[in-house]
Amino acid sequence: MALVVSTRPPPPHTLPGPGKPDGAAWDSHGHLLRLLTECSDMSQLKQIHAHALRTAPLDCPRGLFLQSRILHFSAADLEYALRVFGQIENPNTFMWNTLIRAFAVSNDRKEEAISIFETMLSDGSVSPDKHTFPFVLKACAYLFAIAEGQQIHAQLLKRGLGSDVYANNSLIHFYSSCGDLDVAWKMFDKMRHRTVVSWNVMIDALVRSAEFYASLELFREMQRFFRPDGYTIQSVLGACAGLGSLSLGLWAHAYVLRNSDVIEINDPLVNASLVDMYCKCGSLELAVQVFRGMLKRDVNSWNSMILGFAMHGQAYMALRYFSDMITEHNLIPNSVTFVGVLGACNHRGMVDEGRKFFDMMVHEYRVDPQLEHYGCLVDLLARAGLINEALDLVSSMPLKPDAVIWRSLLDACCKKNVGVELSEVLAMKILESGGGDSCSGVYVLLSRVYASARKWDDVGMVRKLMADRGVSKNPGCSLIEIDGVLHKFFAGDTTHPFTKEIYDFLSVIEEKLGSMGYIPDVSQAPMVVDDARREKEQSLMLHSERLAIAFGLLNRKNGTPIRVFKNLRVCNDCHSITKLVSRIFDVEIVVRDRARFHHFKDGFCSCGDYW
Repeated sequence: MALVVSTRPPPPHTLPGPGKPDGAAWDSHGHLLRLLTECSDMSQLKQIHAHALRTAPLDCPRGLFLQSRILHFSAADLEYALRVFGQIENPNTFMWNTLIRAFAVSNDRKEEAISIFETMLSDGSVSPDKHTFPFVLKACAYLFAIAEGQQIHAQLLKRGLGSDVYANNSLIHFYSSCGDLDVAWKMFDKMRHRTVVSWNVMIDALVRSAEFYASLELFREMQRFFRPDGYTIQSVLGACAGLGSLSLGLWAHAYVLRNSDVIEINDPLVNASLVDMYCKCGSLELAVQVFRGMLKRDVNSWNSMILGFAMHGQAYMALRYFSDMITEHNLIPNSVTFVGVLGACNHRGMVDEGRKFFDMMVHEYRVDPQLEHYGCLVDLLARAGLINEALDLVSSMPLKPDAVIWRSLLDACCKKNVGVELSEVLAMKILESGGGDSCSGVYVLLSRVYASARKWDDVGMVRKLMADRGVSKNPGCSLIEIDGVLHKFFAGDTTHPFTKEIYDFLSVIEEKLGSMGYIPDVSQAPMVVDDARREKEQSLMLHSERLAIAFGLLNRKNGTPIRVFKNLRVCNDCHSITKLVSRIFDVEIVVRDRARFHHFKDGFCSCGDYW
């Protein structure tokens, strides 16, 4: 319903004073300001604005305030906000800040917040204040605009705001978002006065940079000065999830329950973080329990559960929850939702369903596919053996493929024995795209392709090339938590205090595996010399997850699953022996590798040997 604005101002109740317009005009300002508080859409705002231009003098303090409120309410329509701002003869700092903020929080026009700030400086009629900088730095953080942000930092110091706590909080967020954690830490360290937000920003920065232990240490220090709030707990839960520490996650959950006067127990964001933490710590049952107990569920809550089911290989549950979300709860899925749905299809090899949901995302829900969505579909097609279709999809993408997409194609080619030539092309694509951490994995995969083709000279060439270029194979690393303590193992590790007991027990495991007919798959050790089978077998036996599983078996409590977290994808041989170990020792073993969770029980894996 349109808002009707009377063209006749209400009768004046006050006499005009010095510097004021006449009484009717003075009260017209008040009437319009009251209407603004009731304004619910842009059509009503435009009527109020038009009436203000006709009836209310705007070249007075009260008129300027009215214009600033109109500008504030017009932020929902950025083009209209620009026109409103352009009509103001002498905008003050608050008005500039309002416009900068409107663009800084927009979805796709954040770069214009920086441009408006630059115009504000060049105009020179007013100076930015402590409220200006947080808005524009937020835009720089989102855009990873490091050079612009550094210049804004210089402007901040030039204007004497170097000790302002709000500006410093924004600088910490900016530098950490742009990957410069050292500068962010220095900013935090030199702050004389800190608020809860200061601690939250720094803890979150450490979590997002995967400095999980450091973030938890800072959290403990924070408690000496402030009581953590819901934002703090979200970061702490993220650290627990990153470490895969279920005991720490349980402690954090208990902390939430004990501090309900500060942390809203029914906060959807906190609960979504709890669901995410339990999923990533390997306890899908506790994640479901938290989710079902939630009084408020938003899209983020459903996303956390759908992503959780997907990463645990529970594709049908993920799709069921997706259906419930849209049909029973009338929620609109977003980009993250479809990452979970497509990931679920990928983990179970559901090609037709993956195609259907990708089409639904684009045409029914108008979600623009991002690299994550294309990556899921490319990987799904490639691992199902549809290499040509996957390559066609990559060539038709409007986005430039990244190293992850090329790596998934190479991995599929390796498993499907597609051929040497295509594998070589894909390996080159990964290296050209700046694969970073994945580069060493490229050499390993390529050597595996050559080994499968029995091109031993090329296997040796790959090893020499790695040595010449200073590329080392990423060492396998596995974590296991025993009685609240995390133990880390590397492949062939001999540094653990219980190394002797672990290696003695590995011999017991190997003997039991042999009695069941297990034969090592030495193709999974391509970087070991080709003519030494025993060395290859020994190399496989000392993979990091086997050391962790052996240690877990030595220390397990009846009925408690062994949970192992590995930095690399589980190899075929380790996958095979872990199934056998779960049957031999009657134990459930949960392994989280680089791609997903595997639940081993009674000689079977939840992935159905498809990963």
